[in-house]
Amino acid sequence: MSTAKSGRKATRTPQKSQNSPLFSKKQLPEETLLHLYEQLVKPRLIEEKMLNLLRQGRISKWFSGIGQEAISVGAACALLPDEMIFTMHRNLGVFTARNMPLDRMFCQWQGKRLGYTKGRDRSFHFGAPEHHIVGMISHLGPQLSLAAGVAMAHKQRKEGRVSLAFTGEGATSQGEFHEALNVASVWKLPVIFLIENNGYGLSTRPQEQFACESLVDRAKGYGMRGLSIDGNNIITVYTTIKKLAEEMRENPEPVLLECMTFRMRGHEEASGTKYVPKELMDAWAKKDPLENFERWLLEEGILTETRKKDIHEAYKKDILKAVDVMFNEPEPVPDTEEELRDVYALPAEASAKAAQTAPVENIVKMEQPAYAEASAGKRFIDAITEGLREAMQRHPELVLMGQDIADYGGVFKITQGFVDRFGKDRVRNTPLCESAIIGIGLGLSLKGIKSMVEMQFADFVTCGFNQIVNNLAKLHWRWGQTADMVIRMPTGGGTGAGPFHSQSNEAWFTHVPGLKVVYPSTPYDAKGLLIASFEDPNPVLYFEHKALYRSENGPVPEGYYTVEIGKARQVRAGSEVSILTYGLGVRWAQKAAEEMGLDADIVDLRSLVPLDYEAISDSVKRTNRVLILHEDTLFGGIGGEIAAWISEHLFEHLDAPVMRAASLDTPVPFAIPLEQNFFPVERMKEQLARLLKY
Repeated sequence: MSTAKSGRKATRTPQKSQNSPLFSKKQLPEETLLHLYEQLVKPRLIEEKMLNLLRQGRISKWFSGIGQEAISVGAACALLPDEMIFTMHRNLGVFTARNMPLDRMFCQWQGKRLGYTKGRDRSFHFGAPEHHIVGMISHLGPQLSLAAGVAMAHKQRKEGRVSLAFTGEGATSQGEFHEALNVASVWKLPVIFLIENNGYGLSTRPQEQFACESLVDRAKGYGMRGLSIDGNNIITVYTTIKKLAEEMRENPEPVLLECMTFRMRGHEEASGTKYVPKELMDAWAKKDPLENFERWLLEEGILTETRKKDIHEAYKKDILKAVDVMFNEPEPVPDTEEELRDVYALPAEASAKAAQTAPVENIVKMEQPAYAEASAGKRFIDAITEGLREAMQRHPELVLMGQDIADYGGVFKITQGFVDRFGKDRVRNTPLCESAIIGIGLGLSLKGIKSMVEMQFADFVTCGFNQIVNNLAKLHWRWGQTADMVIRMPTGGGTGAGPFHSQSNEAWFTHVPGLKVVYPSTPYDAKGLLIASFEDPNPVLYFEHKALYRSENGPVPEGYYTVEIGKARQVRAGSEVSILTYGLGVRWAQKAAEEMGLDADIVDLRSLVPLDYEAISDSVKRTNRVLILHEDTLFGGIGGEIAAWISEHLFEHLDAPVMRAASLDTPVPFAIPLEQNFFPVERMKEQLARLLKY
């Protein structure tokens, strides 16, 4: 084992000669040595079979880990069975060491229903909670944050467990690598970040990926331990990780572990290895982890030829049986209802019913006080604070995370005083790394812990976009794993904050299946929808308009109650024109109706995904004229989607074209006169007049 100053070798020539002693009988009992050998043989034989099937054209694609098995096997065998491992393309040895059924695994690779994703995803892009394994997504880096989230759950619960995440040397260039390491180090999370440095990111060499001498040099910058070891030596990998894990269970902290190895085949088989110098391939072929270990075991008399043969034959028999199952398993039959149903996890109906203190119908029909009545009830911002406080009390493991939300109380003071009441373990200031924090929240969800992540401003969510749209949104549909977290999004303009603190970006997320999007406009709904978001087992983006924080007042019941997600609110009934809106648009619509003397039917959508199509339909049928109003820019806003639905399903009820009023298709300007012109308020009045004359 070496420290961070091991140095990066441009040629990647193995350091030890073939005659150097690689193994020692003193390190481990013979029983353990033989077990490690068996676990090395199994993935190698599976790979050889798959490569043979690939050459025959019977399977379509394969990512080979031949020559790297010692890392996967060593890691899986060194950890406890209930410690979670986050894998990559070439970690077959983790799956086999955890004794996953070969038939299900093979069917997964071929897109069969018997696999782990019902044919929805391929390769190792899946999770198996019963085996404590979470597979990769193609974006590579985000899984490091998930592993940190699992480690955080272990630490919060004082479970004495670690998590381990694999990554490659190429993926260390991604921002999420740095974010995850930084947060894990600041929070002292028991997670092993394992770099499989196999020499090439597809065809890109290390010297084109990073300029530091060794990747473990980066550990110093994050204040964590960094070790570099021979990744082709099964005993070294096993003993190193076993020792690290034992230490980390007692004293939680992250470790960066670089395992030096080499990729002996293409990134995937079609890409080949023509770009690799022959002498480099030859040198690393001599360091084959299975061949060297097997030779040594035979020389030492620990392994006999007879036992070797028996092991190989038994595994080959198991592999052939699983291959037969794979090819005999029929192709999945599409079931549209099931495909749609599996996008979202079913809500925890029992707990939701127990939590409600007001019937849904009362919530829906409740009259909203006029926005100018500042003295009535509670402020919008106080309702959000109450909702968070109630959720923290109801869910004793719920964790709140965000920039400056602890002692400072957040930039809007919504969580002021929460640290004193709930402690810093549950109310956490975060570094400025939105993506890693969202990933950590998802990691907590893997362990059954709810979380809330506050975007300081909704605009900043772009830094965590990948985690939301590719991990949070798709996890349940891919392999049935709930992603139970809430992301609070202080949104909108009206405060002269300019283009980076005023955007209305809710429509970005309404297009992503798997996410729920809510957007209250009253204090009553602000509290009720927030609590409902915590009750929902799916990822919920909760948009809260900053301009409403201290200007919108209304009645808010004490205690724990929910407003049903997916139900609109009838603000006022009318027969002249329907105004469908949400957020600050509700205030604009009410004021316009009063000023223009309109008998307007105003519907506050308040839930954008799922939409209340029944409420929309009822309103259109009452008035036969529709204006859709939102603060978001016109092009690509959710208004276009609603207008299309109305035209398609309610055309015979329309006496005029469906119209939209929205903000200008520009960034949000800073100067107040420019911002007021950006908003759709005056254009809305003109369109209402046109609509009524049509």
